[in-house]
Amino acid sequence: MIIIGVDFHPEFQQIAFLDSDTGEFQEKRLTHPAEAEEFYRALAATGQKVRAGMEASGHARWFERLLGELQFELWIGDAAEIQSKRARKQKTDRQDAQHILKLLLKDDFPKIWVPSWENRDLRQLLWHRHRMVQARTRIMNQLQAVALNEGLRCKKRLWRGRRQQLESFRLAPWASRRRHDLLELLDRLNPTIAGLSQAIEEEAEICPEARRLMTHPGVGALTALAFVLIIGNTERFQCGKQIASYLGLVPLEKSSGNRRRLGHITKQGSSMLRFLLVEAAQVAVRSLPEWRSHYFRLLMRRGRKTAKVAMARRLAIRLYWMWRQGCDYQQCTSSVRTQDRPEISMVCSRTPSY
Repeated sequence: MIIIGVDFHPEFQQIAFLDSDTGEFQEKRLTHPAEAEEFYRALAATGQKVRAGMEASGHARWFERLLGELQFELWIGDAAEIQSKRARKQKTDRQDAQHILKLLLKDDFPKIWVPSWENRDLRQLLWHRHRMVQARTRIMNQLQAVALNEGLRCKKRLWRGRRQQLESFRLAPWASRRRHDLLELLDRLNPTIAGLSQAIEEEAEICPEARRLMTHPGVGALTALAFVLIIGNTERFQCGKQIASYLGLVPLEKSSGNRRRLGHITKQGSSMLRFLLVEAAQVAVRSLPEWRSHYFRLLMRRGRKTAKVAMARRLAIRLYWMWRQGCDYQQCTSSVRTQDRPEISMVCSRTPSY
């Protein structure tokens, strides 16, 4: 087997590789994509098994496809953990490639979970709609500012039958041009977003996990499908706290001695899923009395922003256990262990209280 340590850059890659049968060690610098593709295709022609390791990074989708096409084994590692295993102070591309190769040889490479190509493609659908909605929101905010400057103080009602009033304002030439272009962009974005939303609903209908999560109040097709795609596999997590940490919904901590210091949330993981969970949690708060009372208690103690994030964390943990236990919302709420129903078994000692 040939084992390769890859230090990947957008324009080139530095590799260090070892033939485990002969003990031959070599180093190369390959430019992208011509030299890299030529090298790996020549390596595939020899018929030897190949395992390559690299840090998780962007701009490497074509490289992953190439190795998958050649049926090479590709391990992607946690960049921060790989860095923490480095002992030397010097850092060069050659030393990075050699370091990754050593971790592969020692079987100490911090391999991470990588989503499938189908998963990644569906994520592009979610991100595309998310960015389109953000663009529409920016356009609507600009039109809202135009309306307010002209004395039309109706806020959200501006888009509920008062558009003609906005179009009737007599503005200066360039201001009128700006209004016209913004309204034109808005008219183009609305059908695009509607089509993407329809596609997301269709994908959620054929996903049994997403359909199960949609039984929770406040969780629609978009939030459920995003949760399934980004979490990927519930077996990667042992408890709800790990889910909250993975999504960046836990506070920063800088504690020392007897002093414990907690800061803002870490904001690691998917920003889109955090946004969707916050939005879905607000709907759940309006729909469920127990969530509403819990939210207002947090609101009085910690403030509105902290309360919203706390409810999003609560929702993420609830969705995780619904998925892991294979139950819908009604079954999940009826199977919670309480003092009145101690006969119900818990999944593990760290099962969160709902």
